[in-house]
Amino acid sequence: MKLISSLTLAGAAWLLAQPALAQFAKPDQAIEYRQGALYVMGQHFGRIGAMVNGKVPFDAAAAQENADLVVVLAKLPWAAFGPGTEGGKAKDEVWKNPAQFKEGNEKLTAATLKLAAAAKTGNLETLKVAFGDTAAACKSCHDNFRQK
Repeated sequence: MKLISSLTLAGAAWLLAQPALAQFAKPDQAIEYRQGALYVMGQHFGRIGAMVNGKVPFDAAAAQENADLVVVLAKLPWAAFGPGTEGGKAKDEVWKNPAQFKEGNEKLTAATLKLAAAAKTGNLETLKVAFGDTAAACKSCHDNFRQK
């Protein structure tokens, strides 16, 4: 019985370790992944921006669809900022100030949740406020952690 418990525990530990093992084999892969994830997030965020800035007609369903995607996409790039993945457009401050970088990530994640909630209201004015807050979270991180 003890052997079965040990094997079960070992198997569970192996399964939990797989995400770490499945990370990026080379730093360039991490850089490419995070840049791709941030690019796609920016594309969907920009579609909302076009609506709130009056460049395209407001479409509540499209705003909600894009906001929901931004929530999911905002979770993706952070795993690709691990040790040894320096480079790309990221400033050295990402690795020198990890607590501040994590705080920026958390602010962005919280702002995207508010953006999605605002989009669900179908109210353009509510969406504009949440869009502005999310844009400010993006800008803050860009100002502090992204090379121009």
